Parts: sequence; C-alpha cells; structure tokens
Amino acid sequence: MTSASPPAATFQVSVLPSGRTFSVNPDEAILPAAIRQGIGMPYGCKDGACGSCKCKKLEGQVFHGPHQSKALSAEEEAAGFILTCCGVPLSDVVLESRQVTDESAFPIKKMPSRVTALEKKSWDVMVVRLQLPANDTMRYHAGQYIEFILRDGARRSYSMANAPHTMVKADATPPVGPSIELHIRHMPGGKFTDHVFTAMKEKEILRVEGPYGSFFLREDSDKPMILLASGTGFAPIKAVIEHMQFKGITRPATLYWGGRRPGDLYLDDWVQARLADMPNLKYVPVISNAMPQDNWTGRTGFVHKAVLEDFPDLSGFQVYACGAPIVVDSARADYSAIGKLPPEEFFADSFTTEADKHRD
Repeated sequence: MTSASPPAATFQVSVLPSGRTFSVNPDEAILPAAIRQGIGMPYGCKDGACGSCKCKKLEGQVFHGPHQSKALSAEEEAAGFILTCCGVPLSDVVLESRQVTDESAFPIKKMPSRVTALEKKSWDVMVVRLQLPANDTMRYHAGQYIEFILRDGARRSYSMANAPHTMVKADATPPVGPSIELHIRHMPGGKFTDHVFTAMKEKEILRVEGPYGSFFLREDSDKPMILLASGTGFAPIKAVIEHMQFKGITRPATLYWGGRRPGDLYLDDWVQARLADMPNLKYVPVISNAMPQDNWTGRTGFVHKAVLEDFPDLSGFQVYACGAPIVVDSARADYSAIGKLPPEEFFADSFTTEADKHRD
C-alpha cells in the first residue's frame, strides 16, 4: 500500500479463480468499475464501513481511500487484503475472490416505482410494496437489494424480500407492473425511515436503482445451509427461502432468526407456514432480551452463538448471514475460528446504517 495519491491511469483487474477481468478508469475504485462492467464482486455498504468487499490481493498495488479499521485492520492490510469499494489500483491487479462467478450480475437499472401498500408488522418494521413500470423488467437474484435515490441525491439500501418469480401476477387484468417487497425498520431521526413511518402514502412515486449485492444462493453446491438473520436481516433470507421452494431445492437448511423481543420476529407466522411445505427447512427463533410478560419459552441469547451450540463443526456447511453488522461480523469470526467454516462458504449482507458508516 502507499499513501501517495494514485496516478491517473487505466489498469486491468483480474479475479481468480473465475478468471474474470475488467478495466478500472483513472481515479476509480475497483468495486464501482466491476459493477459498471457486470462483474458480481461481493460488497455491502460500498463506503468502507462493513468489510464485505474484502479481497486478497495476489499481485499489484492498490491505494486505499478512507475506510474504517473494523472493515480492514492494519494487520489485514499488511497481509495483502484490500477493500475494493475504496481501493484504487496503482498498477494492474490480481485478486482472489471465490464469490465471483460468471452469472452473478444482472444489469443495473434506474426506474420510478409506485408505493402500492404499507403494512406495519411490528412497532418498528414496515412492509412496503412497490410497483415497477409495466414495460420494464428488473432481473435479480433472491437476496439482492435496491437503492432508493432521494431528492437530495442521498441513497438508502433495502433488500428485496420476495423472490423474482413472485414479482408478476400472471392472472392480473389488466396486466400490472412487477412488484417488490421491502422490510423497512424505523431508525428514529432517519431521513428516509421517518418519512416511511410518518408521511409515506400509497401511490407515492420513488426512484429506485438495482439490483445490487452479492448475497444470493449458490446453487452449484449441495452443502447443508445455515440461514442466519437478525431483525430485518430476515428480508433477503425470506426471498431465498421462497426461491428454494419455487425451484424445488431440497438441501437441508436451518434458519436462525434473532430478535430482542418475540415481536421482533415480525413474520414468524410466515416461517411457520413454510415449515409445513418444506421438510428440508428447520427453524430456530432466538430472543436475546425476553421480558416476563413475553412468556418466551424458546431459545435465548445471541443468535449467532445458538448456531455453534447446535452445529459446533461447520466445516461442511454454507452460511448465509444478514442483519446488524455486529451479528454478521461476530458470526464470520466465530464460525471460521471455532466452527472451522471455510471463509469462502460464508456469504453475508451486513445492514449498515448511516450511523454505522460514521462510527469506527
């Protein structure tokens, strides 16, 4: 690494073992260049805060822009790891990322959307349904997310909670545009979520862009899966479960969904209904701060630790983790160190808030 400003030059980035290559424009970071050219590299916040885009640099030099130490420590940087969201090449670069495949990216589109339904599922979770233009189709993998583009140019990211096959109602008369479902948690004082919970109305028009994200089911594996969700991290997991059911995927899957109080598991009834139709799916709800009045008799404690209690050896598993950064980061570290999970079999979407991005 270097502290000098990067020169204005175009370089080539190669990603192993997939062999994908792409060019990076002068002063451009690696990740936006990859997205622009349809290379599905892993990422989360795109702002140097979560570490989801971390890759091993095998060859070349990279200049790092501002980032948080929790996303990339000095020790990791010295060992050759980089953050592609803020890493600008100083030469041709070779990276290792086993999450990159030939079919992991769909075209990113920007389009208007119309709010068709608002349903409050708990005191701080709103299910929002959006209708996209009837003459346009957004293709995406179950588990990916979209970004709202606010009037001042700010962006807010939310996972699509429904699988792609549910977007269109084939029997609708007249035909309607594809529909997506979002689970939005209220962040008091939040520029966007305050509006969702206090002023948003049906028929409101919002600009969206997507799909984004490298979180989706790897269907070329037959390994059993752990689906780990905290709070609204359940949204992309729901889409993955819908996709599995639709495609007839019968790999063993155990869902661990954690919340502070039972009401935080805002679609518990939806999960219970899936269990009757999907014998390969198991469900373990975990509550960390149950009160006496909750009459909770299920599992308690930290949701990521419940996984290790049940599966102390994760060496033969894949893990799909979504939710608060502390849950995702703790799971990533513990499952590798204690559970012997291969790092390349941990797929995550860390729900980084604007506050998280400015906290080191």
